Amino acid sequence: MNWHLIVVGFLVHLVLFYSIFDIYFTSPLVHGMAPQISSLAPPAKRLVLFVADGLRADKFYQVYEDGETKSPYLRNIIQNSGTWGVSHTRVPTESRPGHVALIAGFYEDVSAVAKGWKENPVEFDSVFNQSRFTWSWGSPDILPMFSKGATGNHVFTSMYPAESEDFAGSDLAKLDLWVFDEVQNFIQSARQNQTLLNKLKSDKVVLFLHLLGLDTNGHAHKPYSDEYLENIKVVDSGVEKTVKLLEEFFADGQTAYVFTADHGMTNWGSHGAGHPSETLTPLLSWGAGVNKAQQPNSDDYQDGFQQEWKLSHVKRCDVNQADIAPLMSSLIGIAYPLNSVGILPLDYINNTDQYKAENLLTNALQLVAQYEKKESLMKATTLSVFFTPFKLLKSSRKVDILRQIRTLMSKEDYQASILLTKKLMYHSLEGLNYYQTYDRFFLGTSVVMGYLGWMAYVLQLLLREHTTITIMQKTTFNKFTNSSLTVQKGRRIIFMTIGLVVALLLMLQSSKYMYYVYCLLPVMLWNKATQHYQVIYDVINYLSLNHWYLMLIGYCIIGAVSVEILVLSFFYRELMSVGLLGIGLFPLMTSLRQSNKLLVFFWMLSCGVVAVFPMLPVVERQSNINLVMLAGFLMLLSSVLCVYLRPSQDRTTTLILIIQILIIGVSMVIVYTTSSSLSRKEGTPWYNQVLSWTILFTSLVIPSLTSRLILSRLLHSVLSLVAPFLLLSTAHEGLFCLALCYLMFFWLVLEYKLSNDSPSKLHTMTFDEVRIIEETNPRYLQLADVRRGFFFVFFVLTSFFGTGNIASINSFDPASVYCFLTVFNPFVMGTMLLCKIMIPMMMVTCTFHAIHITQQVPTKSLFLIVLLMSDLMALQFFFMVRDTGSWLEIGTSISHYVIVMCMILFIMLLLVVAKLFTTATFPWIQWLSRKTHIQ
Repeated sequence: MNWHLIVVGFLVHLVLFYSIFDIYFTSPLVHGMAPQISSLAPPAKRLVLFVADGLRADKFYQVYEDGETKSPYLRNIIQNSGTWGVSHTRVPTESRPGHVALIAGFYEDVSAVAKGWKENPVEFDSVFNQSRFTWSWGSPDILPMFSKGATGNHVFTSMYPAESEDFAGSDLAKLDLWVFDEVQNFIQSARQNQTLLNKLKSDKVVLFLHLLGLDTNGHAHKPYSDEYLENIKVVDSGVEKTVKLLEEFFADGQTAYVFTADHGMTNWGSHGAGHPSETLTPLLSWGAGVNKAQQPNSDDYQDGFQQEWKLSHVKRCDVNQADIAPLMSSLIGIAYPLNSVGILPLDYINNTDQYKAENLLTNALQLVAQYEKKESLMKATTLSVFFTPFKLLKSSRKVDILRQIRTLMSKEDYQASILLTKKLMYHSLEGLNYYQTYDRFFLGTSVVMGYLGWMAYVLQLLLREHTTITIMQKTTFNKFTNSSLTVQKGRRIIFMTIGLVVALLLMLQSSKYMYYVYCLLPVMLWNKATQHYQVIYDVINYLSLNHWYLMLIGYCIIGAVSVEILVLSFFYRELMSVGLLGIGLFPLMTSLRQSNKLLVFFWMLSCGVVAVFPMLPVVERQSNINLVMLAGFLMLLSSVLCVYLRPSQDRTTTLILIIQILIIGVSMVIVYTTSSSLSRKEGTPWYNQVLSWTILFTSLVIPSLTSRLILSRLLHSVLSLVAPFLLLSTAHEGLFCLALCYLMFFWLVLEYKLSNDSPSKLHTMTFDEVRIIEETNPRYLQLADVRRGFFFVFFVLTSFFGTGNIASINSFDPASVYCFLTVFNPFVMGTMLLCKIMIPMMMVTCTFHAIHITQQVPTKSLFLIVLLMSDLMALQFFFMVRDTGSWLEIGTSISHYVIVMCMILFIMLLLVVAKLFTTATFPWIQWLSRKTHIQ
């Protein structure tokens, strides 16, 4: 194993992976703007914000066949005393970005999700911060982000313990009931506390009720479940009681209410991407300063939902999620959040035209202030000769538009001023986006050059060190020898000059540190790629002498089609099945169709069985404990057969094998008892959790207790991985894992049989031989090795997509981790789901590691082939990343790039882990293995 190459490759790909965040997800925040506030008196003294976490618009507005609805109180408000619509959220549809958009008015970059729910990566302004006082109740995952970022001591929080967020709880709606009860207790205590009463009775007050029950019920039971739908009734009833309580307490008619959700949820109980079920959330506002229900106009937008929800008779007013922050600011007369990009939705405002025009202009000035700040920052970091300003909002044009708006307002032509103000706001948003993406083309070009430089380096390394081309073309090489020193010196000077010029330009522009990395990385890579430039002439000469141009074109076409199948499989999983069937037919083109008919039959059968799984539903499926039990039983049966069919081994190894079989049996019991306990809503028994964690950690150690014989170590490694995978299964994943194990075994045997020069029997070969291969002169690459590399990449993708649980980043089922924990912990749960992905990939990688030993090919050769294929895929997905179109398209394009880049990084890590997993052993086991091998 060439550790230097792996480390360098990992770092290069880490930079290329991280670049997507600097290109598409840089923070939109700028600081130093002056707050903008309207001088007119607001209609409300206080605002009550209800956020039903995870509530889908269709489930909230749904009317059943009997005419009933799960939210009768709120529906009555829609039809009589409030304004309603759909709030359109953005990717990522997660709790933190959703609440930031609602309360701060800007769309947080996706990287903030990875930095934590509670802690703010950067400080930002919010409606709560601009209020005089804010009281909030709800989840410890959401409330702290707005209290810790607020200036002064005026944002107060009341949170239930994190342990309450238990997916296995008997009544998850209790999270919402806790909030409503706490608000009631708070109001009661205010009656007896004059200081608190005075604060509550002041103006610019916000009460925030974060209702997490729906989100938790959706994860645990899915959004179509009775638990989720009944939770909507709980929320509706709780809102009704809270509103009556507050109206009686304040009794001044100056309270405004907003009811909405941070995101929706897919049918399979997840969120994070751009599916309409995730991006369409309800919005309802009523009370002081809010329009009552209106008749729709003939030209109002309708998409068919009104008829389905039986709300065609009431005007629907859709907004972008960030528009809710300016709405709340306008209703209680506070400054608009400094970084808000929302536009005040005037259809919700019940006030004079002057009030609407003044508040919209204030909103516009706040956007203009952001634009001016961002423009000045961009000017400061760009040389004047290269700077291109935003044409639609140049300084003179901006001043002219503001003068026209104020002139119209002085003439009381408020409708015209509103139209012109909206034009100014749209131009400001376009300008903000222009400067937000100002460096995108420049950075994208640098990243692409980095990709091409890395692939050129890998290709020349393959041709130079792992083929016979440069050896056979000594005459060409000698022709360049005399001038090589001069050329090399000139080449180094050229690249050094380019690097110095790039670094100087970046320094003059005060660019970010990562910009130096993105721009200088291609220079270094192309410097290395051209260091052995004579390889190009050697290849050309080699092809000319052998007349292989047509053959090369044919191989390139086959390679391009093969890689394209891998790319298209991200969009059409069924192509995995087609590819598996094609791979299954491969031995028919070899001598094995006559000499090893039985092996060919089992190979084709295993490919056919695995090909079934990509065609099974990935999501929108119920947990099926019977399939998990069937998979466990077949695993036990296969393990028992291995005991009788494997070559005779020492007692210690046999004992370990029996222990592993017992562990699989215990895993089955854990899965069954956990499922039974959850169905009774009693949670996961503590002893099941202890056993599950014990099995997970012991699985990492057990293989090191066994011998290094290839077949033996692979068997023990697979059995160690099977047990935790069974604990993480909810339906047919276990069957897929079993089918993949058989396919990997037949792949190993197939490759061994195809090799006619294997000096040893397969059952006597050990993983020790990898050291011998690396230290002696290994054979050079053959076309068959390219095919093996493709098989490996294909099987890795099959193991990724074939589990029926990973169609996209947000399609995980939290039920997968219930054997280990049920209390919400995003990082532990994410780690467990990552383990579920990596276990099948680990099986494939361990088999690939064994194959390279049986074929006596150095790891570096196959590693470079795999890396080159993976990079070709990654480069395609980089060009496919988009930030326009529907949120589903944007989210999908980003997900695909993230997945393929993570796959490349994981392959590098897995190759290292697979080597340790298959070779690490205790000294006494190593001695026993050698003794057994001699016998």
